[in-house]
Amino acid sequence: MNDITEHPCRVSAPEEKTARAAALIPEQRREMIVRHLRKHRMLGVHQLTELLGCSHMTVRRDVAALEESGRVYAIPGGVRIASHLVSEPSHQAKSSTEQPQKRGIAAHAARLLKPGMTIYLDAGTTTACLIPHIVGLLDMTVVTNDLRIVLTLADSPQVTVVHTGGTLDHSNGSTVGPLAAATLRQLVADIAFLSTSSWDLERGVTTPSSPKVEVKRAALGIASLRVLLATSAKYGTYGTYRVARLDEFDLVVTDDSMSESAAQRVRETGLDLAIASAQPDVLDVQDAPASVA
Repeated sequence: MNDITEHPCRVSAPEEKTARAAALIPEQRREMIVRHLRKHRMLGVHQLTELLGCSHMTVRRDVAALEESGRVYAIPGGVRIASHLVSEPSHQAKSSTEQPQKRGIAAHAARLLKPGMTIYLDAGTTTACLIPHIVGLLDMTVVTNDLRIVLTLADSPQVTVVHTGGTLDHSNGSTVGPLAAATLRQLVADIAFLSTSSWDLERGVTTPSSPKVEVKRAALGIASLRVLLATSAKYGTYGTYRVARLDEFDLVVTDDSMSESAAQRVRETGLDLAIASAQPDVLDVQDAPASVA
């Protein structure tokens, strides 16, 4: 058998033989795709054609049907299984990943900002990327449950900062629970920028941390405009606790690594989905080797 280079995992010859043993009706093929993805987590389209003994077009139709039901998610060149997020990544883990994508999302979202606004910044490394866009505007008020955002804005006296208080989530440097939610319910915001560690079309915005739900729900309730900022890598993951349906947001901003098929399905629901280009750090650009003419 020739090497399959679309994905590092290998598929054994016995698996191929089993898949080819009989012609399968669509439901059987789709269940077989799900079984293989539970084992390998991610497979290329070419690998699935080898496993199932069918055409690329058939595989893509099956993947589209499974994606519509929220069981799998298309990625460029392949498909991955919908995954259950058991715990929230730590702030350190979040801050070391996908920074160009998060900066791009924040830059796109910053187009909504105007002087004199009161905005809510949900705790998160993507929402924190909005800070450089906020500090240059006049008469801004930032409400947040993120201690790191508060500390960063401490050097910007021109910005009024309101912290929600509440119970400290040590791993993320944020506050959660009923006290934080109660503070939010006493306020009114022009825009609430929410973050998430998991989102998809079928389940909406979810979290594995129940104390976060009440705070996020309160933030949605006080804002005139509700915006979700979420990288595409988090799409197709889900936590135990539902925060909101996607249609409860006025706008969702993600990055350009989201597959075209996934973006199309989201937009077909009528949701306003914005795709932002990644923004490399200035230092990354300066450190890049010069091109040779």
